[in-house]
Amino acid sequence: MPEGPSIILMKETLQPFAGQQVTEVSGNAQFEKDSFIGQTLLEIRTFGKQTYLVFEKAAIRIHLLMFGSYSVDEQTKPDKSLRLALFFSTGNIYFYTCSVKSVPIEYFSTIDWEADVMSDQWNPKKAEEKLKSNPKMMVCDALMNQDIFSGVGNIIKNEVLFRIGVQPESLLGNLPAKKRKELIAEARNYSFDFLKLKREFVLKKHWLVHTKSVCPVCGQKLVKKQTGVGKRRSFYCEKDQKLY
Repeated sequence: MPEGPSIILMKETLQPFAGQQVTEVSGNAQFEKDSFIGQTLLEIRTFGKQTYLVFEKAAIRIHLLMFGSYSVDEQTKPDKSLRLALFFSTGNIYFYTCSVKSVPIEYFSTIDWEADVMSDQWNPKKAEEKLKSNPKMMVCDALMNQDIFSGVGNIIKNEVLFRIGVQPESLLGNLPAKKRKELIAEARNYSFDFLKLKREFVLKKHWLVHTKSVCPVCGQKLVKKQTGVGKRRSFYCEKDQKLY
């Protein structure tokens, strides 16, 4: 599943279409697609792993889920995978194998924009209050919780926990205040590192533990385990990451 930084890159790729009018719509997404013909794409907004194509009367929400993708100008996947295609006078946008829904403009008032780790509105104090209110939650689940850290995915989770020296099954209530603050700060810091490395096409080269087998610090074999309620893959070092 694409994480927040990858969604920012998608927004940048689609940005040239802002200000343009839709001339045609196709795809198998189940909503009133034709209502967007003739409407102008006013802006592209992101929230965590979600992208919003904002038009005059409504918005289209795109969530790429686990295997979704997109392309510009050329349809690169078969019609059965095509959820939505938007045609403009200067080019086309295609979305595949993803969730596509129409939402009213008023929907934006229900979004907690301060939960997005990559947003200028990110509020670390609010994140800390949410962590404090869930003392029984594992840190791996907290990082993947989109209500707390919108945009954080499994890669960011693993890399953040290694960088702050915390094992994924640690409980939030057991974390010292200093470690809790490190968790919050590093979730944002590494998300921007992720974005920079992704732009340079060297993200995987810089992973310290994600999908790795040996600890880059001590050389000990890393633990690979499904952790938390979500049973997502965790890679961690029992020596250099502490269980709280």
